[in-house]
Amino acid sequence: MSSLLSSYRPFLVPLAWLQAAWLCGSLLAVEDYALSVVSAREDAIYEVGQEAIFEISVQHGGQAVAEGTLTYIVDDFLHSGESGGFPEGQLALGGEPMRIVVKGQQPGFLRCQVSYQPPEGQAVKGAAGVGFSPTEIEPSLPVPDDFDAYWAEQKRLLAEVPADAEVTPLEHDDTSLECFDVQVPCLGGAPVSGYFARPQDAQPRSLPAILWVHGAGVGSSSMSGAITGARAGMLSMDINAHGLPNGEPKEYYAELNAGRLKNYRHAGREDRDTIYFRGMFLRLVRAIDFLTAQPEWNGREVVVIGHSQGGGQALAAGGLDPRVTLIAAGVPAICDHSGQVVGRVNGWPKLVPTAKDGVLDPQILQAARYVDAVNFASRSQADAILSVGFVDAVCPPSSCYAAYNALQGNKSMIHEPLMGHAAPPSIRQAFWERVLEHVAPQPAAVSK
Repeated sequence: MSSLLSSYRPFLVPLAWLQAAWLCGSLLAVEDYALSVVSAREDAIYEVGQEAIFEISVQHGGQAVAEGTLTYIVDDFLHSGESGGFPEGQLALGGEPMRIVVKGQQPGFLRCQVSYQPPEGQAVKGAAGVGFSPTEIEPSLPVPDDFDAYWAEQKRLLAEVPADAEVTPLEHDDTSLECFDVQVPCLGGAPVSGYFARPQDAQPRSLPAILWVHGAGVGSSSMSGAITGARAGMLSMDINAHGLPNGEPKEYYAELNAGRLKNYRHAGREDRDTIYFRGMFLRLVRAIDFLTAQPEWNGREVVVIGHSQGGGQALAAGGLDPRVTLIAAGVPAICDHSGQVVGRVNGWPKLVPTAKDGVLDPQILQAARYVDAVNFASRSQADAILSVGFVDAVCPPSSCYAAYNALQGNKSMIHEPLMGHAAPPSIRQAFWERVLEHVAPQPAAVSK
């Protein structure tokens, strides 16, 4: 069962990822000029072969602008404008909304980017996207024949590492909670490193568990995630993506980001045994080992929630570990590394380079298949809620939908036709409500 929702936490998105040039929305004002780009259909979803219409208007001081010229270009995130077989050009303003008509020839998404240069000041830019039969987007490559065997062996090796957690109590103003720094040995060159919180005096086998995972970047675990889940009556753990010590000065993480972990997302990508995401994903399993080993765990619900890179991790956790019962993945990354094989854009982090002749690096392509969240999604029976931005150039909507379509459990997708790479309050709230609904039968669960 699946459902598609239009427009509907703690998620942290690196500012560098926000698409400044093409606003994550349809309306941008510069000195009282406002450019609007929207789909003529509110949900912005069409069937393959149908015509979709982008409606464009410019206002100045609340009045329609009747003079000047718009520049526009349509793309599918990989092929752009006339050279890619899509419209581009200029339109003369006439005071009425203008229309650009496009037709989807295959399941996927098209994006219309528009620019208007006022008589004075900077250009005003906007964008909107439309989808064509997105639930028919298929994996760009099949799951490797030995995918399950490979990851079963990795988990067997992980199980040989004693999960002797180092748990250090931490003080917190909320005396109804117990808070800890947790370090758990793991494979992959780094431990699980996180903050863990639980309600005081919780009874054995009474609480669901939630794991918060991070977007791209280098930093400490977040106490706020751990606290949010614990206040809602859960065993709640927030882990950083790299197994780093928590609570260090900002300079510590900045130095790592500029040094050892610079461009970590491409590290070791030539081989499945050295690719960076192998260790990151094994830390997810070990974190779930820790949560489910707590005597207070109810033996049923395990939620994994994250955004962007965290969304990709949530999908990976759901495919690697059958204990996961709910995946909440906002604009998920690490999806569809092989998209270009079938003529669509690869998802973040563009793991597989393309040679000058346009051919994907075959060695890296093969390794990337073992850390593709689309393949993990195909192994998951967990319930899931995802979000997708139709103008997201970081985690393109086709890559998010490739993963969504592969999921085997009850699932829903939140559509944002005017959104780029973002996690607005409406999506964070929708995710949190879904989490609370998922764990609602538990007596310990309370409203946030």
